[in-house]
Amino acid sequence: MFGKLWAYYRHSFNPGNFRLVMALLVKNEADIIAANIHIHAALGVDAFVVMDHGSSDGTRDLLTTLAGEFELHIIDQREALYRQSAWMTQLAEYARDQMAADWVICNDADEFWLPQQGENLKEQLGFKGTYVTCRRFNMLLDRSALQAGYQFHDSRLRVDNPIFYGNENLHREAVTIVLSKIGPKVIVNPHGLFKIKGGNHRARHLANWLEYHKPYDRIKTFGGIAVYHYSMRGFEQFERNVRQRSLQLDSDPQVRMGNHYRRWAELYRQGGLADEYGRFILAGEELRVLQKFGVVTEDDFPCRMIKQALGRQTVRPRKIA
Repeated sequence: MFGKLWAYYRHSFNPGNFRLVMALLVKNEADIIAANIHIHAALGVDAFVVMDHGSSDGTRDLLTTLAGEFELHIIDQREALYRQSAWMTQLAEYARDQMAADWVICNDADEFWLPQQGENLKEQLGFKGTYVTCRRFNMLLDRSALQAGYQFHDSRLRVDNPIFYGNENLHREAVTIVLSKIGPKVIVNPHGLFKIKGGNHRARHLANWLEYHKPYDRIKTFGGIAVYHYSMRGFEQFERNVRQRSLQLDSDPQVRMGNHYRRWAELYRQGGLADEYGRFILAGEELRVLQKFGVVTEDDFPCRMIKQALGRQTVRPRKIA
């Protein structure tokens, strides 16, 4: 423990020259993983470490291709039991020890971290801290999602004031999970890191125990960066995700899983998943009411930022060890 604490204090941080690494834990994300890497590289991420948890949809092959374009390290995880907290902590430590990371973004494949000012994430992180917590927003589908050529980043509807349903209600048909409250995500200094909590929502850092007076450690939400969450994309992606959850439940009915996923898995078995997907499409009076009461707002910022980043993307030479 004291060794980790000493590692934080002896770690030299140069605000003008530091390493930003993104850590991802993925499984069957072939529809979005390449976009995630390209976009974040264009936004200033220096390198990536990705753990693949037994993908079977071509994600692993895509990662191999991306590793030839970017500084991207791949770790194959074959353990059947899903241990997100332990694995993400492992990835952050790998980024520290093998990739000289000063900050590590703890990411999922469907999340996009966008600077709220400027065009580079590193402009927002030019200080030494323990970790920062970034607000996360659900992005929603409108009727354009049913048109040919729709891309996930075409979404311009964002949940601004989520509905608090309570976990005990998330299995009910009337509940729309995409409108519910979601937790923030963290960027961590891996030097002195003790643990990344499940879901990448929180972190425990040893230096925090002694430095609560630091202003960036007291900030509940770091305003320089926000996370945009595209959990709902096309129907094929939704069906594939639910099918995977259904297989998990078949192999272990006691596995930890949200009530909404359990309901979707049952709908998948009954052949009712297409109707459920249709409920995620917001339009007409339903959308007007949600906008009137401030639950949903129209926001083209993430669409513009992501398209600009895609326009700037370049192949980055891999770092030579």
